[in-house]
Amino acid sequence: MTLFFIGITALISIMAFNQPDLFSKLQLNPYQVYHRRQWYRLITHGFVHVDWMHLIINMYVLYMFGQNVEYLFSKLEELGYLKFYQIWYTGFYLTAIIMASLLSVAKHKDDHWYNSVGASGAVSAVLFLFIFFDPYNTLRLFAILPIPAIVFGVAYLIYSQYMSHRGNDNTNHDAHFVGAVFGFLFPLIIDVSLIHDFINAFLTFDFFRGMNQ
Repeated sequence: MTLFFIGITALISIMAFNQPDLFSKLQLNPYQVYHRRQWYRLITHGFVHVDWMHLIINMYVLYMFGQNVEYLFSKLEELGYLKFYQIWYTGFYLTAIIMASLLSVAKHKDDHWYNSVGASGAVSAVLFLFIFFDPYNTLRLFAILPIPAIVFGVAYLIYSQYMSHRGNDNTNHDAHFVGAVFGFLFPLIIDVSLIHDFINAFLTFDFFRGMNQ
């Protein structure tokens, strides 16, 4: 499913690069969502990107972590927490796109000029679900600097909140923050007892796990 989402996102984004009308119809415009009930934009904006760099970064991160999260869903099925893990994963990803956009809609519902596109909110959700189950796995900041996932996660949330308040870089940091929180909490929607898995993983204090890999 991860490869499917990457493929369909790339296809729609590339089509929209050269079709301004299509781009405009698919992007998240809170004014249109709230006042004209164009609810479809809550989903479609997650499959459109501003340019190649925006698309490549999001799809690279989704590729790196999405398949791991799919595997985690399959293991949860084996353990009896859910059935049809592909459907759960698909629902998780699409719901993450929607959830990540809701704060932006609430904040900008009267701002007809405000628009947002990209899968960043859903990708953040995928990354943070991964962090929930493996908090001390190593992420590489800027693809170079190794850092424990839980440390990256905390720093990411703080940065997103700070940049959201500044609000001057044309990036929807609210979507990043909300998507991340949603992804981290989603396992509790599957089964609240999974919090014990996070606590047990967190209390291992294996802070340098994989740092030398």
